[in-house]
Amino acid sequence: MHSYPWDQATATGVGSHPGEDHFEALRTVFGELPMPYLPELPARGVGADMIGRTASLLIELPVEVQPSGWRIADRPGRDHKRARDHLRRDLDALEEVAQGYTGPLKIQICGPWTLVGAIELRHGDKILADAGAVRDVTDSLTEGLAAHIADVRKRVPGASLVVQVDEPGLPGVLAGTVPTASGFSRLAAIEGPLAAARLGQVLSAAEFPIVHCCAPSAPFEVLRTAGAKGISLDAALMRRRDEDALGAAIEAGTAFFLGVVPGTDSRLPDVGVVAKPALELWRRLGFRPEGLAHQVVLTPACGLAGASPAYAKAALAKCRESARVLREDPEEQ
Repeated sequence: MHSYPWDQATATGVGSHPGEDHFEALRTVFGELPMPYLPELPARGVGADMIGRTASLLIELPVEVQPSGWRIADRPGRDHKRARDHLRRDLDALEEVAQGYTGPLKIQICGPWTLVGAIELRHGDKILADAGAVRDVTDSLTEGLAAHIADVRKRVPGASLVVQVDEPGLPGVLAGTVPTASGFSRLAAIEGPLAAARLGQVLSAAEFPIVHCCAPSAPFEVLRTAGAKGISLDAALMRRRDEDALGAAIEAGTAFFLGVVPGTDSRLPDVGVVAKPALELWRRLGFRPEGLAHQVVLTPACGLAGASPAYAKAALAKCRESARVLREDPEEQ
């Protein structure tokens, strides 16, 4: 049996939450989940978004917001400071809410390929267009993530950290569909081995790194080669053609964080219906049922920023309750 930093029948969330009250969001995730996480609240504005939040971790690469979006800056300015302040407040609140906590704790950052496909160089195109700049950002992000992990460990010493790297932009980077800064052309595709090497460098900063990719056709081979110990994806986007890759990853001990409830307000189905995609996948691929509750973690399909606070809380509770179905007796479901 492979070892994971969580117990059987675990649930967690993807990352983002509605509203602007970080204390409320933290109390919700610690109250509802066996694997709480540090919520992101993009409704707070500039610097609370996924790109700005992670860019604030970069070492010696300050960023600023231009009309076209985030851009590398000459020196840290107001936007960079705002992003750092949001993160510092969130970490202070985490330290307070998690006092005495022991167990798994998840934090999230944006991955290197999504980051370089979104941020522009000082004068010109997106970072993705410049191989040297991609290398510099990867080095900086790896160093910044290591410092962030050390800070979280100091604040919550009883936590077993799971580090989620969000790469929604990775399939586009591999397919060559990322637009240039002008929008009139597309940036050249990145080869799989290089994509895996750069992503792997960032993942190496964490003891238990997982990659979240909620786009269709998650690049399983690149994620596996990069060293992801877990893959987070929307169960509704899994295709039969992916099942060979899924089976190989499960056999290798890769954990799967399966998104099984909608990320925006809707009627939540019964726990048996929510757990069904995981149960059916396991059965179809012929794996022993007792491994299911260890290796699969249930989550919402994506972030909850577009949901109401009440729905966000109910969705996390539903994931927690449904995860117990994976443990009870998978053979009878």
